[in-house]
Amino acid sequence: MRLLPDGTAPQARLLLFGRALRALVDGYVAVLLPAYLLALGLPTWQVGLLSTAALLGSALATLAVGAWGHRVDSRRLLLAAALLMTATGLAFAGLSAFWPLLLVAFVGTLNPSSGDVSVFLPLEHARLAHAAQGEARTALFARYSVAGALAAAIGALAAGVPDWLAAHAGIDMLLALRGMFVLYAVAGFGVWLLDLRLPHAHQTAQPPPAPLGPSRRQVVKLAALFSIDAFAGGLLVNALLALWLFQRFDLSPGAVGLFFSVAGLLAAASLLAAPHVARRIGLLNTMVFTHIPSSIFLMLAALAPSVSVALGLLLARAALSQMDVPTRSAYVMALVTPPERTAAASFTAVPRSLAAALGPTLAGAMLGAGWLALPLLACGALKIGYDLALLATFRRVRLPQ
Repeated sequence: MRLLPDGTAPQARLLLFGRALRALVDGYVAVLLPAYLLALGLPTWQVGLLSTAALLGSALATLAVGAWGHRVDSRRLLLAAALLMTATGLAFAGLSAFWPLLLVAFVGTLNPSSGDVSVFLPLEHARLAHAAQGEARTALFARYSVAGALAAAIGALAAGVPDWLAAHAGIDMLLALRGMFVLYAVAGFGVWLLDLRLPHAHQTAQPPPAPLGPSRRQVVKLAALFSIDAFAGGLLVNALLALWLFQRFDLSPGAVGLFFSVAGLLAAASLLAAPHVARRIGLLNTMVFTHIPSSIFLMLAALAPSVSVALGLLLARAALSQMDVPTRSAYVMALVTPPERTAAASFTAVPRSLAAALGPTLAGAMLGAGWLALPLLACGALKIGYDLALLATFRRVRLPQ
């Protein structure tokens, strides 16, 4: 399979490489973040609160991009975001107290979830949407998601590096964990080098972006529904799923990283299949009818009697749960007019991030109180409700493209 679909602008290649590099470090950070915070002596509820701060900060930054980003060259914003990523990694590597870490999590680019919730998302989505048309756009978004999933799967394996360094090289575990955040900063600089090669907005064939106009009503509906899904997902971001596995089955960071790596590979395979499924049954049906079974698997995992059964159910969930990601992005981009795409990407992402930000604190409190099954059960039930509401609201809406 070629990296880019036929008829795709060459700049998309840089965006795919940048997405992969960010996902590579996000893959291990989501696993090591709770281990790092616990090693610093922070309680479980503060792990959840810090994850909430990271998601809330990303939501506000994304809102700013949606409101004022169309006035600034997206290349400049991407370069600034990459430098912020570098600063975030260095700050996390050097700080130990909760309140400074909370501040960095809020203003930085740390990603405790399985998806991309950073300020990079709307900027890259808008450029991708202009880089291809029709079915090629869906295929491009799938490749973008696959690049992230594969890189995150490889990165999750790196979660075992601090354990290995502590056991075989005699390096202090906390020092090894700090070193992983330094690598995160290095990756941010690599993303900056990639974005430096992007053309300026006036050099592309894309029309000038603008705030929402004729598609506002549909985008508001989507944003409201997406927020339900995101709130549910916030109850079980990867950092908290890792924490759940630590607490429920006493797994090591290396073992949890291996699980996330396998789950990421399954997700990548499903992302490759998503455009083919969407071509047969449509974007909306693909979003809904792959999502519901994955939520059922999650709820069953919450009640699993053993670690092998729980991991098996969670892997089955991973094989389906991400198929809605490229189809959702393509659906939003196809539903709105081309000048509205940057704003639509931002204004559907912002409620998701805001809603998702509420979940980690609640889930951290549930886990801290010993209600280990509740975050998984609540997440699955809410996601099923979202899928049914999405289908009922948009099943009669015809896409312009």
